[in-house]
Amino acid sequence: MTQLFTLHPQLEKDTHCLFDNESYFILLHKNATIPWIIIVPKTHQIEIFELSDEEQRVINTLTQSIAQVFRQEFSSEKMNIAAIGNIVPQLHLHVIGRKSGDACWPGVVWGANYPDSVYTLEQINHLRAALSKINDNIL
Repeated sequence: MTQLFTLHPQLEKDTHCLFDNESYFILLHKNATIPWIIIVPKTHQIEIFELSDEEQRVINTLTQSIAQVFRQEFSSEKMNIAAIGNIVPQLHLHVIGRKSGDACWPGVVWGANYPDSVYTLEQINHLRAALSKINDNIL
């Protein structure tokens, strides 16, 4: 990607950066109540269908890897995966690990009033390592 790419300020404010490479960011939502990662492809496109087949394949592989980690680390039963972008127009994909009885179950997490919990540096590093183990060739 040759064009200058900057992360949207709202995403920067709400997340911890787990990975930043030439093709995408992998961000961890700061609220640790519900496992929530955001994939941000480094593109100026705003819709997934506008990406090349290869870029879509990478996003799909990342989504699968994150879902595996959420299942292993958080016992997530259901994955909520969405690219909504109504507030933040920059293309980004949410991967949220859900399970019955979580703070928002069975409702949505967007706009929900749920407890605020903070990740420790140790937890952030653990998630980073868990993702790396599953998908070294992409991360």
